[in-house]
Amino acid sequence: MKMPAPDRKTLARRAEIARALAAIVPGEGVITDPLSLKAYETDGLTAYRQTPLLVVLPETTEQVSKILKWCGENQVRVVPRGAGTSLSGGALPLEDGIVLGLGRFNRVLEIDYDNRCCVVQPGVTNLAITRAVEDAGFYYAPDPSSQIACSIGGNVAENSGGVHCLK
Repeated sequence: MKMPAPDRKTLARRAEIARALAAIVPGEGVITDPLSLKAYETDGLTAYRQTPLLVVLPETTEQVSKILKWCGENQVRVVPRGAGTSLSGGALPLEDGIVLGLGRFNRVLEIDYDNRCCVVQPGVTNLAITRAVEDAGFYYAPDPSSQIACSIGGNVAENSGGVHCLK
């Protein structure tokens, strides 16, 4: 597999992009340090590695909306990422793109037992869903090996979950 060629103009604007996104996600919400970026250079498919332009870690949906709007208007590629456990390369970064880390979105918002439905944020792990419903005798049943690390956002994005899941 060959990753797309990076846009050199975008690479040259790295500092500008980092400043603009730091204005949206202040504090430690933008990662630019080369050593820290190494944690995001691959997902579970470790045969392919590419350091992203930078990583943004929003905490609110408003921040996500502003990030995506800014990136769209400024032609900056975006790769969303949850836990980074994908074995199919679903969250491989781009050299000229940002990684939009959604791991901070980790709350169970609503549980509807009668309709067997949970409303959760994308960073909620499979195990957290099980823990949220187990007192009522329920269990979220993707592959047990994915319980601790995998997130529901990745399950949905990658149509994954393992051998215990049914559509």
